[in-house]
Amino acid sequence: MADNTFFFEVLTPEHSFFSGEIEALTFMAKDGEWTILKNHAPMIVVLQPGVVKIKQDGQWREAISSEGYMEVTSHGVVLFARTCERPEDVDRNRAERARLEAQEALRQSHSQAEFRANQARLARAMARLRNTRNYTNI
Repeated sequence: MADNTFFFEVLTPEHSFFSGEIEALTFMAKDGEWTILKNHAPMIVVLQPGVVKIKQDGQWREAISSEGYMEVTSHGVVLFARTCERPEDVDRNRAERARLEAQEALRQSHSQAEFRANQARLARAMARLRNTRNYTNI
């Protein structure tokens, strides 16, 4: 059987969240859901907040990522995100408070820059809440 794995790493400002050989990677970009397999064409893509699905040793696992970007090269894939966490590590009460605060901040935005920042806050909170049920994690 041919080796169908490639190197994948998830980096946040605080730490390396994941590093290893994987078989596939699925994530959300601005233009929809993407899946990366071995020998994918090089690219840089903007990552939307949501679930990052990683297939390793035949099993799919999930993590919740904030906005960021991903670089695909012939040497592997590196995902750079503000935050990345396992669904079981999400404090749902805290995420719900963050959602409510972001919604209120969005309503009170005074500029386009504030509005976009608050939209990003709300998207992060919603991604965390949406993806904390029914999981098999990294």
